[in-house]
Amino acid sequence: MIHCENLVKIYKAADIEVVALQGLDLHIAEGELMAIIGNSGSGKSTLLNMLGGLDRPSAGNLHVDGKDLLKFKESDLVKYKRETVGFVWQNNARNLISYLTALENVELPILLQGRRKRLRALELLEAVGLSHRRNNRLNQLSGGEQQRVAIAIALANQPRLLLADEPTGSVDTKMANQILDLFRELNRTFGLTVVIVTHDPLLAKKVDRVVAIRDGKTSSEILRRKSYQEELLEMEQGIIAEGDSHVEYAVVDKAGRLQIPANLLESIGASGTNKVRVAMEDGRIVLLPPEKS
Repeated sequence: MIHCENLVKIYKAADIEVVALQGLDLHIAEGELMAIIGNSGSGKSTLLNMLGGLDRPSAGNLHVDGKDLLKFKESDLVKYKRETVGFVWQNNARNLISYLTALENVELPILLQGRRKRLRALELLEAVGLSHRRNNRLNQLSGGEQQRVAIAIALANQPRLLLADEPTGSVDTKMANQILDLFRELNRTFGLTVVIVTHDPLLAKKVDRVVAIRDGKTSSEILRRKSYQEELLEMEQGIIAEGDSHVEYAVVDKAGRLQIPANLLESIGASGTNKVRVAMEDGRIVLLPPEKS
């Protein structure tokens, strides 16, 4: 569904250049439910904006659903955003109109596309568990319910790709878990490819793959050892899983480079230096701190 190769994004303001992405590589399969994590300024939101057609890369290759976004004209981008991708934002004001009811908010984007609005809107509210609140205005809904309306709106154009930017950032932990369960249900029911951008590493418990971005590049991937459904089935059967449910891998680029987390370098006494010793021991590549002079 998504192929990013050597993606570079440079922002320019006056005489200042800020490099947000530095040759990022990322591949996401169709129908995948995955998360992108990283600290503030790591480049994760920049990547999401480019996947959604809101921004253009400075260099590299970017294909989504077989479309080359670097060759898009403005009219192509408009069509892409209308037909291929849906957005869910942390700030509900970007999705919702406060003086409309939940149903009217979902009807609006469908009406703009000339489709039969009411039946489709009711189906979407049913899908996010809010059909019983369809006639309530937004000020009568909780923050979590408003976010569910926003998700229904994001699905109004029947997208193949759903992008969510910090979708649980403004709700409590209980509601955040419910929203993440909803993403999984939508992923399974509609076959949606779902990409969630967040700073919360606990999302790894809900999705099958987590990609960590550091300094504008993919630095590691966290993969689930068993599928989420297998884990739920074992829990229902009273089977207690032993060990960690996920395993983390460092990402090696085509030139053989990888990023080592600062805390690991610090643990071997290699912090504050740009050099480490590399050795082979028993068939393993081992990193060692530089020799003391």
